[in-house]
Amino acid sequence: MNTPDVVRNAQKLVSDQEGKSFPPQEQTPPGLTGEMTPVPDHGETTWTGRDRLTGLKAFITGGDSGIGRAVAIAFAREGADVALGYMPEEQVDAEETARLVREAGRTAVLVPADLRTHAECERSITEAVEGLGRLDVLVNNAGFHWSRGEEGLAGLDLDDVERTLRTNLHAVIWLCKAALPHLGEGSCIINTSSVQAYDPSTALIDYAATKAAINNLTVNLAADLGPKGIRVNAVAPGPIWTPLQPATRKASDVETFGADTPLGRPGQPAEMAGAYVFLASPEEASYVSGTVVGVTGGKPVF
Repeated sequence: MNTPDVVRNAQKLVSDQEGKSFPPQEQTPPGLTGEMTPVPDHGETTWTGRDRLTGLKAFITGGDSGIGRAVAIAFAREGADVALGYMPEEQVDAEETARLVREAGRTAVLVPADLRTHAECERSITEAVEGLGRLDVLVNNAGFHWSRGEEGLAGLDLDDVERTLRTNLHAVIWLCKAALPHLGEGSCIINTSSVQAYDPSTALIDYAATKAAINNLTVNLAADLGPKGIRVNAVAPGPIWTPLQPATRKASDVETFGADTPLGRPGQPAEMAGAYVFLASPEEASYVSGTVVGVTGGKPVF
């Protein structure tokens, strides 16, 4: 397994900043990988595949960067073809992720879309299925939050709340519904939840609410789709260094991002990939459904 190299990389990225998580920085949403300091580790040099997903076809939303890129790299090196969903503004990141997937010898399908509308969710599934030939795994990973204004209820901006709800929750429901006719025995859905569902921050009231809803939705869908042989699970990340962080946080908050975890640091996207690979594996996770796997640096998910 590749864990030692991933951990060493993650620790070095933090130690290079003289005790702080990262240098202060901000971007305009949705954010780009190349503008981050330091650039995240997605497993480009550390993930070694073992043919755990050979022949599978997966659609990953938010697949251009961050956790999505790490999952795409791991899936491809494990033998899966991948469709990448992303915002049109993230084209540069999406093309780089597609290059890494193709470098692994797998098919990469680019599906730009703003998932805040039902029509775009349906179109995304259609294009992913057409490009891949079928669909075995749906990874609902796209997400948004905003943490630059006044904290708490008084600081909520209605437009940001609407964007958060539509991106994080509405889109997951719409995508699952659109994907259902293409899924069958042995297929699976993996949702991205968050430690915020268990330990909500007042700076992320709406975001935390959507992630708690995703946990509930995951369990409900597992019960609904289990008789069809479709497994549904979720992964709950802790603080992970992705473009979403400098794009939606104050520069001063980025400096201490993730320092409050028991492991004392934020995680890297590459450290998330294993959970998704496990849940997507038709052999290793054949009896796993309706669960949430926490990858949080020690923060509780119960």
